Amino acid sequence: MSSFVAGLLQVGVLLVLLAAVYVPFGNYMATAMTSPKHSRVERAIYRLVRVDPDAEQRWTTYAAGVLGFSFASLVLLYLFQRLQPVLPFGFGRGVDGDTIPPAMAFNTAVSFVTNTNWQSYVPETTYGHAVQMLGLTVQNFVSAAVGIAVAIALVRGFIRANADRIGNVWVDITRASIRVLLPVSFLAAILLVALGAAMSLRSGVDVTGVDGQQHTIALAPVASQEAIKELGTNGGGILNANSSHPFENPNGGSNLLEIFLILVIPVCLTRTFGVMVGNTRQGYALLSVMGTLWGAMLAVVWWAESHPTGPAALAAGGAMEGKEVRFGIPSSALFADTTTGTSTGAVNSLHDSYTGLGGGVPLLNMLFGEVTPGGVGTGLYGILVLAVIAVFLAGLMVGRTPEYLGKKLGRREVTAAAISILAMPTLVLLLSGLAIALPSSGDAMTNSGPHGWSEVLYAYASGSNNNGSAFGGLTVTSDFFQSTLGIAMLFGRFVPILAVLALAGSLAAQRRVEPGAGTLPTDGVQFAVLVTGTVVIVAALTFFPALGLGPIAEALA
Repeated sequence: MSSFVAGLLQVGVLLVLLAAVYVPFGNYMATAMTSPKHSRVERAIYRLVRVDPDAEQRWTTYAAGVLGFSFASLVLLYLFQRLQPVLPFGFGRGVDGDTIPPAMAFNTAVSFVTNTNWQSYVPETTYGHAVQMLGLTVQNFVSAAVGIAVAIALVRGFIRANADRIGNVWVDITRASIRVLLPVSFLAAILLVALGAAMSLRSGVDVTGVDGQQHTIALAPVASQEAIKELGTNGGGILNANSSHPFENPNGGSNLLEIFLILVIPVCLTRTFGVMVGNTRQGYALLSVMGTLWGAMLAVVWWAESHPTGPAALAAGGAMEGKEVRFGIPSSALFADTTTGTSTGAVNSLHDSYTGLGGGVPLLNMLFGEVTPGGVGTGLYGILVLAVIAVFLAGLMVGRTPEYLGKKLGRREVTAAAISILAMPTLVLLLSGLAIALPSSGDAMTNSGPHGWSEVLYAYASGSNNNGSAFGGLTVTSDFFQSTLGIAMLFGRFVPILAVLALAGSLAAQRRVEPGAGTLPTDGVQFAVLVTGTVVIVAALTFFPALGLGPIAEALA
């Protein structure tokens, strides 16, 4: 069987699996996040933190809860890293056998709290099991839960009328963690162990290599963190090679499972949205936008890596540099397209080694705003914000007040949506320009010219979009990169969240408007095409000059 046919079969199986769980899992998440009942475990948590689960909040209070919870998480995770020498299972790890430097601890704390999981260190030699399990893995759960909570709050804004409440942030985070993320990741961890992923509390195992020398292969409780790493669209590997490491991703079966885990919640949340607004066709319309862009980008990167230029790549039958032989080009392209279309950041191949056109696809996926299909929660509220912009543009073209899901889109709503979509481009372009302008940046770049610019642009696109994947070839261990990437991650996460919650509060306060003769239908093909065009045009107009200096110039060279 050719690799092309095998790749098509893999994509087909993936789509069948997603289709099979779409309705039941989407319906389950809608029920889990809206049920008036609280479980015993949840009630115990609410009593412990002194929260009234039946008291709902205004958007300002909800936003304060998100910021407060995230700030407390950041401080605790920072201290956890700095105190690693006194924690169990530390194994004397750190930087050069010492403590974690302040800049690295800050960058890592911000990274995991914002669901970015950007890593400027070698995990298996820097962090012990205590920090990995109790610090980083816990943040993998709760940062993903925050994304789901914000998405559900925005949906409530659409379905409520004349209300000043959008839910309870503590209830939403707790339910997303306990009812959605924990059970699925538990099952996924068992499957990963069955497929060969490592799961051990030992620091490593001594082996004799083919060169006759003694080596130590690092071990870790990989499977449990790998499951939530993918399910929560986090991406931070417990081992430095990430999902190209055989302990994290042993074979084709585990590779397919991990891709499925990355996609399942963002995809099924469109069903959750349709159920909550009482019109499942609305969810299908958004899903079609996500699926169209995801499929188109997959086709481009697959073709580019299978039809490279250069004698070495032509002799190998494809651009195999930086890719695992056990996965090949189809599985590598599928993984790259999926992780950068979401906010995952996991990698099973080196994006820096992709062709000019192939490497441009992961970058463009992020610059779309990661809505193809986007991260856990972030993908849904990101595509809804773009839908608001699309409806507003359509209203301008026909000269009518735009309406979406029975709510008028006025100055407040459009302003909030505009702030949400402009935060990321502002951070990416300003910080990339600043980094490339500094004389010291040349020392951090392995490559010069268009590829070197792509490395810098990719890094800040990854940070500002809370993706976490790296193009490679850029050394980011200096205090400048640690700090500026931390800033990109913080503002890239919380500015859109605040704008989205303000949008939710404004929508909830409105009365519902019945559709009229001039109302744009938002549950059909026409609307899906309009939103798709909005996504592409916004990214193209904003980033085309920057892309022209990087991957486009490299592809045309």
